[in-house]
Amino acid sequence: MKSITINGSKRESVGKVATKALRNAGEVPCVLYGGEAPVHFAADERAFTKLVYTPNAHTVVIDLGDNVTFNAILQDIQFHPVSDKILHIDFYQLFDDKEVSMNIPVVIKGSAPGVLNSGGVLSRNKRKLKVRALPANLPDIIEADISELELGDKLYVTELADEKFKFLHPDNTVVCQVRTSRVSLQIEDEVEGAEEGAEGVEVADGAEGSTEESTSSEK
Repeated sequence: MKSITINGSKRESVGKVATKALRNAGEVPCVLYGGEAPVHFAADERAFTKLVYTPNAHTVVIDLGDNVTFNAILQDIQFHPVSDKILHIDFYQLFDDKEVSMNIPVVIKGSAPGVLNSGGVLSRNKRKLKVRALPANLPDIIEADISELELGDKLYVTELADEKFKFLHPDNTVVCQVRTSRVSLQIEDEVEGAEEGAEGVEVADGAEGSTEESTSSEK
């Protein structure tokens, strides 16, 4: 998996006053968990742009200077409710022999016959899937091949299985499916309505003929 380096510095003080001062200076207070003890540090807010504002998944190299580095993944992030500025970030330290869980983006591959030939619409139920694996086996993306999906077909998470990682979803989780479009459903309803109307006209014509026969016989 691709990695992004975040250059930061250790925080000596973690109180509210110090945290507010960091934010006023354009820095984000962070905590790294998973090791022997939490590591408090701060980094420039701009350093997180490629990590936070992207659909892609990345691991992180936290560089605190003096040859102190940690491999990690983003665990949690807090935004300001009004300005959407980053308020705080939690990271989780990676170890080569310890599995971790991470959300990986799903990338669609191919074209579905049910869309191309039958007028269906591709519905994406899962744009990310949570996997568990050793850090070295974390994929950058998960490819979902839809080249065999006909109208009404579904692609389940079990069909994307890989021995390098494990999906943390039930086996019946639908990743994507080809549905009948609303336009097609509307056309079908209109056709059925027209057919029912035509049947009604035939019945009315028959009834009118019977009335005329009855009138003639009375005369």
